[in-house]
Amino acid sequence: MSTSKVTYLGNLRTECEHLKSGNTYITDAPIDNNGKGEAFSPTDTVATGLANCMFTIMGIKAKDLGVDLTASTALVTKTMATDPRRISKIEVVFSLPEIVKPKNKAILENAAIRCPVYHSLHPDIEKIISFNWGDPAKYAQ
Repeated sequence: MSTSKVTYLGNLRTECEHLKSGNTYITDAPIDNNGKGEAFSPTDTVATGLANCMFTIMGIKAKDLGVDLTASTALVTKTMATDPRRISKIEVVFSLPEIVKPKNKAILENAAIRCPVYHSLHPDIEKIISFNWGDPAKYAQ
């Protein structure tokens, strides 16, 4: 069974549908590549998918540990290279609650690095991951 359906809407925009749930989102080409930059670009979704996946795996482990990661955030910065145009670096800065025990912090960080997207990205993509344990609102900018 297919996972998703992507429809080209014209003007460098696509609509992406998750077939099981019916949820959708759009993508636009970025401003620096002939687009309007009015939505996530395809490479934005790849970079953001890394943080999504890491949070999902941490969330599974956090549940097992009795740790609540609600309201935690991750800021994602994607860097592009040319010739060929590609993602060269993804930086993810996590902001997580300070009340987590040191042992559990290490377990959660290790779980995050084991996420499938992290290991599916091309090895030439530099991945810089930071975990800030403290008030999530402090790092949300």
